[in-house]
Amino acid sequence: MNNLNDPPRWNIRPEPAADDGGRWNYALLVPMIGLAAFRWIWTRESQSQIQDVKNKYDSDVAEITRDLELKYRETLTENQRTAAHLELELEKERQRVQGYRKALISHSQQLMEERKHLQQEQQDLEQEKSRLLQSGVAGTALRDALRREQQWQQRAQDLLQELEVQLVERQEAFCSILYPREQRLEMEKNLLLKAAKHMLGAELHLEEDLRDIFKNDKHCADLLNMDKRRNGNLMWLYLRYWQLQVTLQKHKRAEETLKKASQNSGGIS
Repeated sequence: MNNLNDPPRWNIRPEPAADDGGRWNYALLVPMIGLAAFRWIWTRESQSQIQDVKNKYDSDVAEITRDLELKYRETLTENQRTAAHLELELEKERQRVQGYRKALISHSQQLMEERKHLQQEQQDLEQEKSRLLQSGVAGTALRDALRREQQWQQRAQDLLQELEVQLVERQEAFCSILYPREQRLEMEKNLLLKAAKHMLGAELHLEEDLRDIFKNDKHCADLLNMDKRRNGNLMWLYLRYWQLQVTLQKHKRAEETLKKASQNSGGIS
């Protein structure tokens, strides 16, 4: 008989599952999908942040690079401008010093020519001096004049020797980094004062020449130099020039002395 409480299977109920393993598979799949979704979102967000940081870094580096390039170009341009200006000033200074040297050398050569000419005249003067020394009053006057001339020459030589020693010291002070600038200026002041006070200063134009040396003689030997006399260039030209001036003045004074003695001798006779 048919059991009304147990109707036949009319394809209404689902077939009973043979195994419950599928439930566990679904239970594990949900968190794995969640984890994958979280990793995808986190990775995408991280990549976005990394890209932002990279873009900012690249922007900062590019800006710094532009600033550095701009400063480099400005510095390079300024250095080139300064170097060109210094080269121009150095060339002007070199030409000016060369002009002084050429002028002094030319003047020294002229004085040497005059000295040779005076050497010939000196022979004639010596003969005239011998003749005058043998004559009474004229000879006495000539001897006194020649004695004064010898004293003048000796004073001039002593002055030039003092100037040489002090100029060597002054040039060493100029070339050495150990000497204070005030000490060198004091040396220059004393030299100018000596030239102004000495009776030969105006005759030899010493004060003006010394100022020229202080302004333009910038020559120094190498740092390992131990010889003070290797410093300076223009000052040595001036020292030779002064020596020639003294020699020239000596001959001129001798000539004037002989002329006066000869006139006195002629008047007496």
